[in-house]
Amino acid sequence: MRLSIVVVTYNSRPAIAAALPALRDEMQPDDELVVVDNASSDGTLGVVRDLAPDGVTVQTGRNAGFAVAANIGASAASGDLLVFLNPDATPQAGFVEAIRAPAIDGRGWAAWMGLVTAEGGRVVNSSGGVLHFAGIAWAGEAGAPAPGSLTGPREVPFASGACLAIPRAVWESAGGFAEELFMYHEDVELSLRLRLTGGRIGVEPRAVVVHEYEFAKGALKWRMLERNRWTTIIRCYPGALLLVLAPALLATEVALLGVAAAGGWLPQKLRAMAETLLGLPRLLRERRTVQATRTISAADFAAWLTPELNSPFLGPLARVSLIRRALRVYWRLVLTVLRGR
Repeated sequence: MRLSIVVVTYNSRPAIAAALPALRDEMQPDDELVVVDNASSDGTLGVVRDLAPDGVTVQTGRNAGFAVAANIGASAASGDLLVFLNPDATPQAGFVEAIRAPAIDGRGWAAWMGLVTAEGGRVVNSSGGVLHFAGIAWAGEAGAPAPGSLTGPREVPFASGACLAIPRAVWESAGGFAEELFMYHEDVELSLRLRLTGGRIGVEPRAVVVHEYEFAKGALKWRMLERNRWTTIIRCYPGALLLVLAPALLATEVALLGVAAAGGWLPQKLRAMAETLLGLPRLLRERRTVQATRTISAADFAAWLTPELNSPFLGPLARVSLIRRALRVYWRLVLTVLRGR
């Protein structure tokens, strides 16, 4: 099975200079590297051409965002298995063999990720994405000593876009990433669309990358996270789930307004809400297309969501025991209502 590794860059010169030698050492002669550059101004492409002269390079001519550039890279690639890798994710020994294994072993996964580590490989960055029923997503076991709880391959709610593998046939059937997301949450949205069609999402812990990860990236990130969270909910959540979740989703919005005000990103939250409302006609059209592909029940879909708010990035409110107990009781009621739907 021929591998195409797709890397999207944007002013990524130091990161790509550090990661490419390790990646090239791992790639087999028939594997392919595709780098899509979003109009970098720091000499990123020069480094790529020096370190990987036989690689495919594509220039978008603008900062088109991750989703658009990744889709362009997939179109330019020729491999049977696509692997999307962040420019600051450095593969460790055995990565290529391990990331290929789920396809060769016939596990039946629609998409999968490797173990994403941080701090030089000492801690977990993500051992599999976690998704709250309100659409809030985070990296599983972030900050735990690597490899976290992973003792072998397992299924996860969603696969991290920092190291995401997907067979070309599945990718083409799904239509790639949702381009209007620009960046953030595109891995969640794609994973949920695959799950709606009966696809399974996994993690292969032997495929390890070291990610130079930093959560805080300014106001734009908060706006996009919130806008894209709602895009994902509207497009992907089955109707029965949306109906029973409506009170909780409303309560979440009220709570997030307070969190945003306290955190200094209220303008970004309000702008995300406005963009979602203005885009609602388009989102509802897209929802009809996505939901037409659904082959699983609302209950089966909801089984991969969680009432827990145990991300280290969510602050002290998420750790209040009364709130946590209430969310668990509510979620049990939701799953009971959804049973058989």
